[in-house]
Formats: sequence, structure tokens, C-alpha cells
Amino acid sequence: MTRFNARSMMTEAGLILVGIPVFLWTMIPIYHLFLFSISPKESAFAGHLWPDNPTLRNFSTVFSEQHHYLNHFWLQLWNSVLIAVAVGVLTLMVATGAAFAISRLKVKGGRAIMNLSLFTYFIPAAFLAVPMYKTMGVYGLLNSQWALILAMVTIASPYAIWVLKQASDKLPYELDEAAMVDGATALQVFRLVYLPLMTPSLVAIGTYALLLAWNEYLYAFLLLSKDTKITLAVALGNFLAADDSPWELLMTTGLIYALPPVAIYYTFKRYMVGGLTAGAVKS
Repeated sequence: MTRFNARSMMTEAGLILVGIPVFLWTMIPIYHLFLFSISPKESAFAGHLWPDNPTLRNFSTVFSEQHHYLNHFWLQLWNSVLIAVAVGVLTLMVATGAAFAISRLKVKGGRAIMNLSLFTYFIPAAFLAVPMYKTMGVYGLLNSQWALILAMVTIASPYAIWVLKQASDKLPYELDEAAMVDGATALQVFRLVYLPLMTPSLVAIGTYALLLAWNEYLYAFLLLSKDTKITLAVALGNFLAADDSPWELLMTTGLIYALPPVAIYYTFKRYMVGGLTAGAVKS
């Protein structure tokens, strides 16, 4: 017993020794992001661990849109929120219905379709960007937020369907049979039995799709070009177009843009861990 405790303590100490440097290495860029955001322009590159005259003026400048790169800050932030939420909701609708049909209704060929859709992930997203751009152009969706929404739903859905299908397979089929014996239709089973039991996985997948859309840059850059249509992620890239970019404002805007996904992740953290791994190990 003593030997076991000693080994456990050594393992814990080893994890701490490895974890602390990894944590510090991860936090350094975040700290510098924060450091720039509270530094005046003239001392942003001073290299100090703490600015001599910390200020919140950068945040005031961003919120009041007092720079030409920030003329549409609030609108672009709203675009990001709208697109991310729409992608999360639509991905959930597509993936939930598909997973229910494949797992519970045993639709013929459903498993094969699901497996084939996963093969799209073998193709780098950059290779699909041009065909996606052309497709959206054919349907007249370029410079429409629907173009980015549909593109992101297309990218997120295969993985979402796979995760929900695996989680659905773990639910007892006796629940469906009992509901049908009581006269429930397939739609009622879906609404009254399936959805309540799948809530953790649904929250995890919705969060995954939302964060995927929130952080997307390539497709947002290609499919949207008007300043009033682009997301804040693309607007951040525009800061680098000038020779003398306002780095303190760029970092401040980036810090603000990073806060919502952090809040969302930690709000639904317990669902993310359990939901995304549901069905990964079968008994």
C-alpha cells in the first residue's frame, strides 16, 4: 500500500512538473495579447512585463469605433454571432435527424452514407475552398451570410452525425419499443424519447459547430467581402494590410473576440467532454 502511494505521488509530481511549463508556454501569447490591449501605442513594443502607464483607452477606442479599421466593429461582431449561432442550430438539425434515422430507424444505406461523408475530412479544407466559392457563385449566394453558414454546416455535419450516431447507439432500444407499444409514432419517439436522452451530446455538438464557425477565417474571407457583411475574424486580418498597423487596437479587438468562445466553452465544458466522447468505447 505504501509502495502504491509513493508511486502515485511520483506520478502526480511528474505530471505537475510537465504541466506547469506547458501551462506557462500556453499562457504567454494570451498574456502578451492582454499586455498589448492595456498598453499605449508608444509603449506597446517596449518589451516590459507590465506597461508603465496601463490604460483602458484601447477598449474605449474599439467600443466607440474611433478608428477606420473599426468603423463596423459592432456590426461585424453581430455578424460573427449570427453566423456562429445559425451554424450551430442548423448543424444540430441536420445531424440529429440523420443520426436518428441511421441509428434508430435503421434507414437502408444510412451507415454507408455516413461513412462516405467522413471521407471529406481526408481532403484539406483549403482544397475545397475554390469549389465551394464556385458553387455559391452559381447559386447567387456570394457576399451573403448564407454562403458562409451553408459552407460551415457542410463542413461540420459529417463529424456531428458520426458523434451523435455513436451516442445514439448506446441508448436502449427497449425505450423506443415501449413508446411504440403505447402508440407513439416515430416523430413522437424522436421528440419525447430521443431528444431528452441525447441532450448532453446535442449540447456538445452544438457548441462544437458554433466554435468552428466562430473561428473560421478562410471561408469567411473568400465568401464575404463587404465590410458590412464580413465577420470580425476577417476584419482582424484587415489590420495587417497597412505598413503601420495599430497593433494595440488589433490585440484589443482580438482579446474581445476571444472572450465569447471561452465563456461558451467553460459554460458547457462538462457537456463537451461527455458528449463528444459518447460512444467512443463500446461495451
